[in-house]
Amino acid sequence: MKILVAEPLAPAAIELLRAKADWDIVVADPKTYQAHLADCEALVVRSAVKVTKDVLAAAPKLRVIGRAGVGVDNVDLPAATEAGVLVMNTPGGNAVSVAEHTLALMLSMARSVPQASTSTKAGKWEKKKFLGNELRGKTLGIVGLGSIGREVVRRAQPFEMRIIGHDPYISSQAARDLGIELVSLPDLYRQSDYITLHVALTPETDHMLNAEALKQMKPGVRIVNCARGELIDAAALQSAIESGHVAGAALDVFEVEPPGETALLKLEPVVATPHIAGSTEEAQEIVGIRIVEQMIEYLTSGVALNAVNMPALTAEQYRTLGPFVNLAEKLGLFLSHIVPGNAHTIRLSYSGRLAENNTQILRNAGLAGVLSRSLEYRANVVNAMQLATQRGFRVIEQLEPGPVHMDSIRMEVESDAGAFSAVGAVVLDKPRLLQVEGISCEATLDGNLMYSKNQDVPGVIGFLGTVLGKNGVNIANFALGRQDSNEAARKSGEPLTAISIVETDQPVSDAVISQLFENPAVKFVRRVPLA
Repeated sequence: MKILVAEPLAPAAIELLRAKADWDIVVADPKTYQAHLADCEALVVRSAVKVTKDVLAAAPKLRVIGRAGVGVDNVDLPAATEAGVLVMNTPGGNAVSVAEHTLALMLSMARSVPQASTSTKAGKWEKKKFLGNELRGKTLGIVGLGSIGREVVRRAQPFEMRIIGHDPYISSQAARDLGIELVSLPDLYRQSDYITLHVALTPETDHMLNAEALKQMKPGVRIVNCARGELIDAAALQSAIESGHVAGAALDVFEVEPPGETALLKLEPVVATPHIAGSTEEAQEIVGIRIVEQMIEYLTSGVALNAVNMPALTAEQYRTLGPFVNLAEKLGLFLSHIVPGNAHTIRLSYSGRLAENNTQILRNAGLAGVLSRSLEYRANVVNAMQLATQRGFRVIEQLEPGPVHMDSIRMEVESDAGAFSAVGAVVLDKPRLLQVEGISCEATLDGNLMYSKNQDVPGVIGFLGTVLGKNGVNIANFALGRQDSNEAARKSGEPLTAISIVETDQPVSDAVISQLFENPAVKFVRRVPLA
């Protein structure tokens, strides 16, 4: 078996590979590795090598790609999946390094270390100018409580800081175990003296620190970003620093790298480093050894750890479960958008022939859907259960075998705000929604959806259509459902609840959603992007 190492790897990791007597280990570099692709079965990369469709086509025997690190932006995941190549990474391998760098940047801002060093080296002695601040007693707001965020918590606590956090995908109990308080994002902005970002780049987090978010922060806040440069609107941050509202920023990542000379980086309160938060000798050795260990396990026993794309199914398994894997993930994603509060329990029930199969992949697909908006990294059918366990979720499965009209999956997510459920089935090989929160409503589980709840009174449907129409939002499908009437409801005289699921050609904006709430009968509206 030929193993191709395309980038520098820790010597200890190379020795682990060479210990396999019957393996041919080829150590190359980003400029020469392609000459060895034709007969290699495993490829180890870091960040310099771009594994494109052409690279995959040149490696017809390739079975697994190991990325020594977290991000897999340099690997064409759809092409790898199509080629039947498993891709794995090493999440958390550099968590301690990034967390330590985060604290280093906080201390640098608190004590003006870079500026004081430059001044002193220039022959000056400006003691009064560089009067600092203690971290003790300050409030640290951590956005994203994945492996890195949790390591930041552990390192900030000895500084006697008050620590609050925001992460919709960690249970309240797990947060309590860390010794921190979970708060909403606006509350975190309002209360924090320091804010540090440890989230993945998603449509929701892109430019999450924009002008509006910065206005919500307390005067004198300091911001650290060791995650992704795209999380911050650089122009808005520059304006906030120039106005004095933001006291400082420490940036290790940038929207364009290298950033070159920019107006933001010329500001004295800005500390900048060249994307080195995870670059320590220890971290590089850890991720190198971990990826080699994972690849050896996969190549010798078939066990895939930290895979980031779906593992191959047999033809028979795919015919039976493939469409329902998609359904389970879409149900979980739908619920992740409509469930308020912090989730702690996920229940899955399988009806009909599905209950007679090994439902592990369905369970993991459903969990991946719920967790796919996670602010650290994308969940999939391989790592979803592990992530759910780390986040403190309780996962319950129920089998209901036997003849039924239609095989279906029911998912329920219980959060601090209550329990919310959805039922779905596969119709003509497409995932369909059959029921939401106990109310029957058949709708597509794809595209740009908007889910709403309202009092079952006249005029609401017309109002929804009118608001969408006047804002230029074209409706593709409009599905309705209403709560079954019962004697108690009739006696109370209270309106029943109705729901609507609207598919639109483009996502509904926050401004349009705000307009919908102008009707007092409209009680709940959420945008649900499933495209």
